[in-house]
Amino acid sequence: MKTSEVVPGVYRLSANIEDILFEGFWPIPNGVSLNSYIVKGEKCAIIDGVCNWDGVPETLFAKLDEINVKLEDIDYVIINHMEPDHSGWLDAFKALKGEFTIYCSVKAKKLLDAFYGIVDNVVTVGSGDTLDLGAGRVLAFEDIPNVHWPETMATFDTLSRTIFPCDAFGSFGSVSDDAPYDDTLGEEFIEFFQRETERYYSNIVAAFSYPTLKAIEKVEALDVKVIAPGHGIVWRRDPYRIIRDYKRLAAYSKGPAKPEVAVIWGSMYGMTEMAVRPLVNAIEAEGVPVRVHRVPESNLSHVLDSVWQCSGVALGMPTYEYKMFPPMHSVIDEIGKKKAYNRKAFRFGSYGWSGGAQRELDKILTENKMNWDFVEPVEFNGRPTEEDLSLVRKRGRELARKVKLWALESSSTEDE
Repeated sequence: MKTSEVVPGVYRLSANIEDILFEGFWPIPNGVSLNSYIVKGEKCAIIDGVCNWDGVPETLFAKLDEINVKLEDIDYVIINHMEPDHSGWLDAFKALKGEFTIYCSVKAKKLLDAFYGIVDNVVTVGSGDTLDLGAGRVLAFEDIPNVHWPETMATFDTLSRTIFPCDAFGSFGSVSDDAPYDDTLGEEFIEFFQRETERYYSNIVAAFSYPTLKAIEKVEALDVKVIAPGHGIVWRRDPYRIIRDYKRLAAYSKGPAKPEVAVIWGSMYGMTEMAVRPLVNAIEAEGVPVRVHRVPESNLSHVLDSVWQCSGVALGMPTYEYKMFPPMHSVIDEIGKKKAYNRKAFRFGSYGWSGGAQRELDKILTENKMNWDFVEPVEFNGRPTEEDLSLVRKRGRELARKVKLWALESSSTEDE
């Protein structure tokens, strides 16, 4: 990708990554960008970097020529976040550059040693600390811990009022050379990145929604004009659009989310599956949209995305050897760890010689303090009868009405 000028004296250097599993297990069918930034005053700083995959660091270094910056011109390396997709380039940079000074948080200093054996020329900073680059350009640092690692901080260019928050306000999705900014994209592409943001948030950030809201408070206090994240597009026409999206997504942790229902189901021999379509039809008959995922066929990434954005969840599973169907156990446990609290919910499913799925579900709900509000479950022995299916439809309508009422109550509260 080409380099580009974010604002005068600030340059974006990006690389798109595709055909991998992000963090080793999240699919990125539309890719993801890794963004690094050069900030120039009388002295020069590089803020964050990229991974060490397939020559990417060398690609980054080649981009410096496009903005007339040499390696020896870089005085400081700012590490906002130590995750290797942003710091993996340090080994290659150290081999080419030799000595340089790193600015990072106190907790990041320990990780620099653990990951890369870097212990010298490391300056630790926190909220309130600054770095003067000269020519009126001062970088201010702000701790934003647990968004989404505990050592995370943001860097704020006080001259241009540009904030570099690394993973915060990021998204999946590759970025084109011609349109890496919200003011160079049409609304269709802005909405594309909004959708990529929603899945990115549910997969990467969701478990840290409370720290994210605290970070947003700090960002809003800075009168930010540009948001330049570590992934995705730069927001300079309307930076508060991505802030609003992150506020909305963080609020979904406790709910309500959208007045929709995520139906997640698994079936061994088709008995539980027989109840899925009657359930979906009943929910949709109440005017409530439904997102349907079969596990393990549906990737966890997309299931989390749906659950995070839906106020209601229906779980269809057979009992398997006195327990919950194992793929469903894995998914629901991860939903709990991502802190999707307070959903309206319903469980249905088949069993053979014995039940047991409910006990294991109750255990997951309790351990993760999920506080889901269930309508009465429907469990049937073997193949569901017409009476069983009628009851599933009834429960589906009941769930849909609960979801609609919750959304209405929430809207009324916001209006007051």
